[in-house]
Amino acid sequence: MDIKKTPINQEVVSRKIKESKLPNIGKASIRELLKVVNQIEEETGKKFIRMEMGVPGLEAVKIGVDAEIEALKKGVASKYVNIEGIPEFKYETQRFIKLFLNIDVDKSSCIPSVGSTSGSFAAFMTLGNMSEKPYKHLFLDPGFPVHKQQLRALNLNFDSFDVYDYRGDKLRDKLESHLSKGEITSILYSNPNNPSWICFTEKELKIIGELANKYNVIVMEDLAYFGMDFRKDYSIPGEPPYQPTVANYTDNYILLISSSKAFSYAGQRLGALIVSDKIFNTVSPVLKKSYNSDIFGQALIYGSLYAINAGTAHSPQYAISAIFKAVNDKKYNYRESVLEYAERAKIMKKLFTNNGFNIVYDKDEDELIADGFYFTFSYPGFLGEELVEELLYYGISGISLAITGSSRKEGLRACVSLVHKNQFPDLKYRLEKFMENHPL
Repeated sequence: MDIKKTPINQEVVSRKIKESKLPNIGKASIRELLKVVNQIEEETGKKFIRMEMGVPGLEAVKIGVDAEIEALKKGVASKYVNIEGIPEFKYETQRFIKLFLNIDVDKSSCIPSVGSTSGSFAAFMTLGNMSEKPYKHLFLDPGFPVHKQQLRALNLNFDSFDVYDYRGDKLRDKLESHLSKGEITSILYSNPNNPSWICFTEKELKIIGELANKYNVIVMEDLAYFGMDFRKDYSIPGEPPYQPTVANYTDNYILLISSSKAFSYAGQRLGALIVSDKIFNTVSPVLKKSYNSDIFGQALIYGSLYAINAGTAHSPQYAISAIFKAVNDKKYNYRESVLEYAERAKIMKKLFTNNGFNIVYDKDEDELIADGFYFTFSYPGFLGEELVEELLYYGISGISLAITGSSRKEGLRACVSLVHKNQFPDLKYRLEKFMENHPL
């Protein structure tokens, strides 16, 4: 910590870090860092530039709120919901997948989950009980740290590599080096990527799909930030361009759809698992050791999802059904609502780079990454974990890329969602003060 004057009281920051009893605040989980920052804000009365949490910063889509209220008024709160999902949800989700990804799936393959994170946990659980050989997963990092925690909780093995080192044609050889060993059962990545905001090109998605076919590996594609690569407009139903997906190149897929970001409907924890019809109907006798069915889809729903939470909440399914119906029918354009994130990112990235910071993940092959929900940054002379701590004295919070599987140990992830434009002058001042105290 620099001894020069900082925007936040140095004694308070140092004391709160010590009181947290964390071995290294720079390697803290998102929630651990959140707690410390909350405590510093409360004692100092100084508002931070909050960039650690990947949560929506916009109001929930009113269409969903109104539909949920109406469902509650009709009495759904007193009724257990069908674990497979209400008919409206399954129908509109099927339409959504066709209209915005141009992919055909059966309604039975569209399954509600308690947020997409619950969906990934259930999928991991089912896949881990599907084969005689030991389950091993491959992460195309950087990624959402909770996914690794899920596999640790299930006592399942995984491997990973930072995909940024292997963009374009390089991806094929790197993937092949892992898959050719015959150990990998499934692959997971996010697209757009959390935390780096890189997006796979069609060439790269084709490579992943082709190798999934070659080695009979299931690809779990996390589309939590659906349609939010703002360089193209994916928001017109039934018209290209469509949201890019590996499902164009393989039938070995499970898609994770979230309502949290594109629809700002995070609080009600409603996501969707889209399982390809091939995988849904795959028969594996090994499943009978843990489930009542040897069919993957049935084991997933009535074995894993039922065991985890016995179905999703009733009323949020009406909310998301109504939102999907509105976008499917061209009555609501979700992209127009979340473009605000791109505008914030563009300004914030400029403020950082004007003050000596660098963008860590900056390109998709030869094209600059989109301005969107996240960006990554570093400062010369600092490791990421050091920079996390140092920025607390300047009232700026972000997470280290080290906890995301990134090979860029110097970097931090910034989420723009909670930083409002009226805070930009304060951010500018704090970054200028940081550079003044850490001259290049």
